[in-house]
Amino acid sequence: MIGLTVRQMLYFDALAQTLHFGRAARLAGVSQPALSSQIAEMEERLNCRLFERGGKTVRMTDEAHALQPRIERILADIRDVEATARRGRPAMEGRFRLGIIPTVAPYLLPYVLPELKKKYPALQLELREAVTASLVEDTATGRLDAFIAALPLDHPGLVAQELFPDRFFLAVPSGDPAFASPPVPPESPALERLMLLEEGHCLREQALAVCGNVRPVAMASYGATSLTTLLQMVAHGLGVTLVPEMAASAAGVMPDLRIVPFQEPMPQRLICMAWRRNKARQDECAELARIIRGLDQAVLGG
Repeated sequence: MIGLTVRQMLYFDALAQTLHFGRAARLAGVSQPALSSQIAEMEERLNCRLFERGGKTVRMTDEAHALQPRIERILADIRDVEATARRGRPAMEGRFRLGIIPTVAPYLLPYVLPELKKKYPALQLELREAVTASLVEDTATGRLDAFIAALPLDHPGLVAQELFPDRFFLAVPSGDPAFASPPVPPESPALERLMLLEEGHCLREQALAVCGNVRPVAMASYGATSLTTLLQMVAHGLGVTLVPEMAASAAGVMPDLRIVPFQEPMPQRLICMAWRRNKARQDECAELARIIRGLDQAVLGG
């Protein structure tokens, strides 16, 4: 009998996530020698090398890559068992892994995190910022407990609760004569200068939907991966871009940049929180969604 321990699988998971012994130890809440010792014992029991050590770099072996999804499923099942046992006790405690898309994270988290710390000090929140497709996969396989993204989501194993609508505005260079008289109609030829995020970002698809029959051509020579980069490009006169309402206030103070509205009805996205269907921690997921919905509308851009 091999006799792997839950502790060893937890340390394996932390090291697989970070590929750094020091960061993995901090993530697991133990000393680095303790983590290294357990990984070495795990390798001895499995009779194979799991991590290649080379100076400051750590690389997973083929054997580790093969084990990773199985260990993640085992740990997810263990967390569900623990959550089931906690029912009847105060909610929102222990480790909670939350994913969030990049066009929401910097504008929502500064308000959500203090609220959670105040209401649920025993909650150990771990955050991961990624595009929607990655968050869907990680939640469905148990690597995340829940995530915040924009609808629609297409996965039968997930349940989603709507949080709030987020209207779209347009960021343009200040003084641009094409936008001298807003609001902007969605069929405006000026939207051909619309710059988009790289493939994989849901804001890219939403921008294309907003444009209707107008075909954006400005991104042909660029590869922006963040809204902040796009806004800087707009401020330097390289084009225009879509801005969610929750980001409009911060964008509006940037020099050489102006925020203008679209014609009514203004386009919008629906922000949601999603988690695995029939998950043992679904009550905690629903409570987190309730807290976010209860934030002041000024925070959410409404």
